[in-house]
Amino acid sequence: MKKILIIVALLSAICIQGYGQTDEAAQLLLNVEKLAQFKQILSDMKKGYDVVSKGYNGIKDISEGNFNLHKAFLDALMEVSPAVKKYKRIGDIINCQVILVKEYKSAFARFKSNGNFDPDEVEYMGRVYNNLFKRSLENLDDLSTVVTANKLRMSDDERISEIDRIHADMKDKLVFLRSFNNRTAILALQRTKEKNDAASIKQAYGIKK
Repeated sequence: MKKILIIVALLSAICIQGYGQTDEAAQLLLNVEKLAQFKQILSDMKKGYDVVSKGYNGIKDISEGNFNLHKAFLDALMEVSPAVKKYKRIGDIINCQVILVKEYKSAFARFKSNGNFDPDEVEYMGRVYNNLFKRSLENLDDLSTVVTANKLRMSDDERISEIDRIHADMKDKLVFLRSFNNRTAILALQRTKEKNDAASIKQAYGIKK
């Protein structure tokens, strides 16, 4: 601005001295005015840029902050709290698995050895037990995933709910196993009774075969 005032003063002096350069002086004054306007425009543009830049940086900071909060929340969901790890039904599920294996092996051995079932029936029972056992292992695998950190993004409530589901499924398998064993045992008793009745009749009538 100081330079502009100097130029204006010089031009005024030229006009006063009467050098016959009125037109040139007027043009120079016009150019100086335009220069001043242009500088003002540049100043306004810089102010606008500063506002936009500050606004962008503010939005950027906020968005990064939200991302960090979001990431922290998701990372927390990957962790398993002590409350979940100590949940009673985790032990109940494992106990159900132990009981299921023990009972199905005992029953299967008994049914195979009592002589009341033919090979096809024994094979069928083996498939039932094997399928039940495989599905119970899937329950344990699901349980392991739920209670192991860095495998699932779940809240504590969601993990507890999933453990409850696995527990209910294991209980259903145990109920099915016992129902199957009871029906098979009743069938074995019926066949034993039929054999005994047939043997008694043969003995009563002296039938050797």
